[in-house]
Amino acid sequence: MAAKKDRKAFVFLLLLIGFVLAFAASLVFGQTPVTVEQAVHSFLSYDKNSTEHIVVRSDRLPRAVIASVTGASLAVAGALMQALTKNPLASPSIFGINQGAIFTVVIGIVFFSVTSLASLAGLAFLGAAAAAMIVYFLGSLGRDGLTPVKIVLAGAAISALFQSYTQGILVLDEAGLQDVLFWLAGSVSGRTLEMLQPVLPFIGSAIVASMFIGKAINLLVTGEEIAKGMGQHVAALKAFMGLLVVLLAGSSVAVVGAVGFIGLVIPHAARFFAGNDYRWLLPIAALLGAVLLVAADVVARLLIMPQEVPIGVMTAMIGGPFFVFIARKGVSGV
Repeated sequence: MAAKKDRKAFVFLLLLIGFVLAFAASLVFGQTPVTVEQAVHSFLSYDKNSTEHIVVRSDRLPRAVIASVTGASLAVAGALMQALTKNPLASPSIFGINQGAIFTVVIGIVFFSVTSLASLAGLAFLGAAAAAMIVYFLGSLGRDGLTPVKIVLAGAAISALFQSYTQGILVLDEAGLQDVLFWLAGSVSGRTLEMLQPVLPFIGSAIVASMFIGKAINLLVTGEEIAKGMGQHVAALKAFMGLLVVLLAGSSVAVVGAVGFIGLVIPHAARFFAGNDYRWLLPIAALLGAVLLVAADVVARLLIMPQEVPIGVMTAMIGGPFFVFIARKGVSGV
């Protein structure tokens, strides 16, 4: 037992080092060449006349911070969803939560000219919660109640529904399409730390809260009857986990838009390192999600310079084949 704990702690330390390296790479690499020394001096002795210092402080630092926070947020949301539904294919993007959040945000932008991120975050929460409740309701219909297959089908249907509604709105309003097209593809480009501030308390509190329920989740995934027999309030725990997913996914969509597959891929990668112990799986997933999204942003800006690929496209290139692999082979032990 002690050896396993030491191994997980060692993995966590390695991932922490990997995160630091990815964050540093995000500050250095891009269209404007920046050395490590220049990046360090931009914090220690900022020179407003230095192009490199301006690029690091005004563009690359916000991108790295936002990618880190939203990557961790989506990864933890995915891990919670997979535990909640006992479904290896569960994630905010596949279950329609991201699409619901995007739909309500697009409505706010196109029809009501909403520009405040705080208002957009509220709309994203509303859409995410509505999608989650609809999927849960549809997946629970029938004599056999909620099953992994039914909830996946319900999630796919609701995702397609919200996506078609969103596309229909944008087709009817070409100006709105131009305003939100790049945002819909998912991006951290052009985001500022001020845009993250309104949702940071929700993301931070949800991630911290998830770290304290790892032991309870371990008991839940062994079986609801066993958990009830051990005195656990299963319904309250599941409702709380659902709330955390909505907060994490809704906040992320409000800031970076449609970034998919992080919530699907990362929990499986974390499970490889941590097993099914959610006391370790959740923090490892958070770090992995941050590393992946920061690294994806670096690659996205280098791939076709001077243009850049939307980060949502990069994550889809990774997550799409992985989703097909899981769907065909199946994954146990969620």
